[in-house]
Amino acid sequence: MSELKKMTAPPSTAKRIVEVPEMFQALIDARGTKGRFVGPDEVDSPWVPFGDNAAIKHLAFDVRNNIYSNILWMKGPSVIGTHKHRGTVVMMCLEGSARYLEYGWVATPGSFIYEVPGEAHTLVTDHPEGTKLFGWMQGANEFYDENGQFVMTADVWWFMDHYESYCKANNLPINPQLYI
Repeated sequence: MSELKKMTAPPSTAKRIVEVPEMFQALIDARGTKGRFVGPDEVDSPWVPFGDNAAIKHLAFDVRNNIYSNILWMKGPSVIGTHKHRGTVVMMCLEGSARYLEYGWVATPGSFIYEVPGEAHTLVTDHPEGTKLFGWMQGANEFYDENGQFVMTADVWWFMDHYESYCKANNLPINPQLYI
């Protein structure tokens, strides 16, 4: 049996850009897209009101794949209505705490949440300072009222409109870095 080598970080002594060979560079340049950077400042992405006690900082919109990313800030003890995901959701708790009424766990800073299509749940925070949740979402979210009646669908187009309408109403520039 061969002995396994321990994985270590790649060696480097120079803080410089290293030219890496790429067989398809011309095709990447012609058909690919560049990565994006969204800074923490309000000009990069403002906190857009989302109901009475919440706001969203939009981070990415991908219309080709119906993917959107944001930070949801529930500003104190509150509820985000019952919703059903029609795609995958990946979230991480950044501040405070949050939970779904339907499950027994509570997310605190550093907690990882993975949601699959078809799950319906009600997001709450009991934390006195609320919570901030980073999310990377694919597909639509269907929202329902307290009687289980369908209210609305939020997908990449809804989130783009949420961001752009707020920017236009407040004379803020639209950040092209949000569109991937």
